[in-house]
Amino acid sequence: MPERSEAAIGIGSRLRQLRTASGRSLASVAEAVGISSSALSQIETGVMQPSVNRLIEIVGVIGVPVSAIFDDYDVLRPVELDAVAVAEPIPGVKVAAPGVVDSTILGQGVVYRRLTPVAFEGIDLFESTYPPLTASSVDGAMLVHSGYEMGSVVTGTLRFEFSEGSVELGPGGSLAFWATRPHRVVNESADATAVAVWLTLRSIDGVVG
Repeated sequence: MPERSEAAIGIGSRLRQLRTASGRSLASVAEAVGISSSALSQIETGVMQPSVNRLIEIVGVIGVPVSAIFDDYDVLRPVELDAVAVAEPIPGVKVAAPGVVDSTILGQGVVYRRLTPVAFEGIDLFESTYPPLTASSVDGAMLVHSGYEMGSVVTGTLRFEFSEGSVELGPGGSLAFWATRPHRVVNESADATAVAVWLTLRSIDGVVG
């Protein structure tokens, strides 16, 4: 049996907690995602690390945002503030010191890190780090989910694949698209890590679904 990493165990445990809180069975979520119950069970127990695509598919079926992996998220009432390691040196000003905001390590070592000390429903601001020769999915599958995405490459080069073609961006390059458009992110470099910053809007007065 593969060795379980602490990151995989943490992600799996949180997914299981969110799934059970939503009332969904293991089998129903696995079927909706298109994987076996055994595979989902291995993700929940930390035996397997999900890819970026797979993680977003699972939380999408459960009905929570990706940020729920980081937050103490109540599926009935999202919690706005992550009180852990967040200070308020000035009334109304929330501050998180470097290194205290949670990161999530996904398949192939892709890392997602929230960039804010405060989490609001419908808005996610993340940094994604793609080591050399990694992608948001290992099998070429494209991701589809709700919301509108805007991203900017900070370092390295990333190729953004869509059904109609692809766009390659280096440092400073940015793009925006409806996340309902099938997409995939790839770092083709054999020796350079690529980093991007993402803003995902899941709902704007009911306009973004």
